[in-house]
Amino acid sequence: MTDTDLGAAAAPPASIEAFTFGEATPVLESRGILDYLECWKNGRYFEPPVDLYGLSRTTRSNPYLSSGLTFKRNMLVRTFRPHRLLSRDAFSQLALDYTTFGMAYVERRRAMSGAAHSLAVPLAQYMRRGVKDGEFFQVRAGRVEHEFPGGEVFQLREADADQEIYGVPEWMPAVQSALLNESATLFRRKYYNNGSHAGYILYMTDPQPEGMDVDALREALRQSRGPGNFRNLFVHSPNGKKDGLQVIPVSEVAARDEFAGIKSVTRDDMLAALRVPPQLLGIVPQNSGGFGSIRDAADVWAAMELAPLQTRMTAINEWLGQEVIRFNPFELGATER
Repeated sequence: MTDTDLGAAAAPPASIEAFTFGEATPVLESRGILDYLECWKNGRYFEPPVDLYGLSRTTRSNPYLSSGLTFKRNMLVRTFRPHRLLSRDAFSQLALDYTTFGMAYVERRRAMSGAAHSLAVPLAQYMRRGVKDGEFFQVRAGRVEHEFPGGEVFQLREADADQEIYGVPEWMPAVQSALLNESATLFRRKYYNNGSHAGYILYMTDPQPEGMDVDALREALRQSRGPGNFRNLFVHSPNGKKDGLQVIPVSEVAARDEFAGIKSVTRDDMLAALRVPPQLLGIVPQNSGGFGSIRDAADVWAAMELAPLQTRMTAINEWLGQEVIRFNPFELGATER
């Protein structure tokens, strides 16, 4: 046996090399929006039970939720009768805050004589209720920016079974469905951005004595992936058999992710939480029968959903002592005054 044969026999066997590349991209950041805590008191004001910024972001997660809230706001503004103290634009912000966050605020601004000369609508996302009765603060970036005069702010809030300080929106149970709908959309976007495949296994059995080609291939694969791509796997097994380089797809996304089913089910959840008929939001029916008469659906919705919303908003009149919040009857095709 020659020295060359002895060296070859003593050489350690080549090991299998495997690594992954492509990190998962989180859809949501920070803590969950449904970590329902108590209204923590920091000494001056109470913190909201849910993250109001997170609620605002959730409304933009998919078109069904945003369209339903906008539809409610538009119908309230359409029937609202402007008052010298409250303009239509200010009421539009009031209606949007109330339908989005389950609460809205009205500030009474007085003239030098002491009489009220206008009503302002501070953004509900930044309003905090003080520890003392009648105190309200406007807070941004974790610091108090403005303290309102005592007794000059009215809080219109939805009733909540867990606390009586802040309002909670009626569509709160549909948050998870809204986020699932967003996740399905983002998954499909990443799928197409990644070349219409959901990851693969690059299996290499061809021996590479010096490892130069393996390193170059590994670096090229890492550099080629874009942001948000799916996770891939590179396996290097030297001294393998034939077909030394194979690309093995992980799965077929179009057949397994049930994109259309997820979008449909989550849409139904959001419509149920918003209590808005689908034909009023421009949703195209998938069956031959359709959704029925749009006019009949609008009349029923106005009587069972719009009228109670209008009634709850008239609580501002009791606080002011005069009728500022007034509404015209809901009529299809009626001319606005």
